[in-house]
Amino acid sequence: MSNWPKWVRDDGSVVSCTEKVKVMQENFDELRQLAQDAFEDGLLMEVSEQQLRAALHEMVEQLLNPYRSRQ
Repeated sequence: MSNWPKWVRDDGSVVSCTEKVKVMQENFDELRQLAQDAFEDGLLMEVSEQQLRAALHEMVEQLLNPYRSRQ
């Protein structure tokens, strides 16, 4: 298990529900492993490390928040 940050809400208060924190940690552990596997596959296929990192960053930047209130 990884050392993930203390999860906080937009108002800065800490998410303290044990089950919520556990789910977040498990989700991020899975994401890290999947990203690591894809990264290593790309390297084995001789894709540029810099391009792989940029593509992963871009993917995160493109994530959409379906819960954002519409203004």
